[in-house]
Amino acid sequence: MYQEKIINPPSGYLTFALSLALLGASIFCFVSGIFLWGGVLLAVDVFLLFPGFLIINPNQSMVLTLFGKYMGTVKADGFFWVNPLTAKRRVSLKANNLNGQQLKVNDKLGNPIEIAAVVVWKVNETAKAVFSVENYMQYVNIQSEAAVRHLANIFPYDHAEGEETSITLKDGAEKVSELLESELNERLSRAGIEVLEARISHLAYAPEIASAMLQRQQATAVIAARKLIVEGAVGMVEMALEKLSQKGIVELDEERKAAMVSNLLVVLCGDRHVQPVVNTGTLYN
Repeated sequence: MYQEKIINPPSGYLTFALSLALLGASIFCFVSGIFLWGGVLLAVDVFLLFPGFLIINPNQSMVLTLFGKYMGTVKADGFFWVNPLTAKRRVSLKANNLNGQQLKVNDKLGNPIEIAAVVVWKVNETAKAVFSVENYMQYVNIQSEAAVRHLANIFPYDHAEGEETSITLKDGAEKVSELLESELNERLSRAGIEVLEARISHLAYAPEIASAMLQRQQATAVIAARKLIVEGAVGMVEMALEKLSQKGIVELDEERKAAMVSNLLVVLCGDRHVQPVVNTGTLYN
């Protein structure tokens, strides 16, 4: 596997001045009728000097090879001159966004889900990116899709019934993003790619089970709400009986206490408004 080698070629301004001088000399020779020397100077200028000029823009690099051998990478921006026989390949060092397509996969529990991720990456080692893989951009796309599929298979979409401690794709966003970024860096290191950020951008149940899962979530929410209401109602009934007993407002036997508890629980736990009934008789009628 190739290791990146940074080189700093000489500035191209001096060579450019020499190129202009040779061009002027060749024109002078042609005008003076010295066609042989004019042709030689023009050939040297066109075939040996001009092909060696190199312009590197900010956040770009140039990978140089000479007769199939890797010579090095120029990462400094500016105007340079290199061996005119070297082959040059420009590689961008800018950050790239990969907006992954929505994938339909099964989570850890076997539920079909739709998932997609956004990956921010850049080329870190140009030699690996150019020589270790055929097409590093396609390599990033395929490996990112594979990593997202693997991540979806090892975590459930949501907590299973009675389980609250495991990491899920829905609630463990930060942890899931860290694991995805770590796995992508491991997979893409072969191509000299560094992952700057990776996050889940889309997460949902597949359409064929979405309605069933929505009903399940609604039922879970209703049960949780009912549980809270019952706990509050029991506390209120207990407080009411305790206050009546402490203040001696009324003495209730066990049967009347049970009836009072039943009535209060119906009133407090019911999902509809109740109609009060005034008892104009005795307590026992």
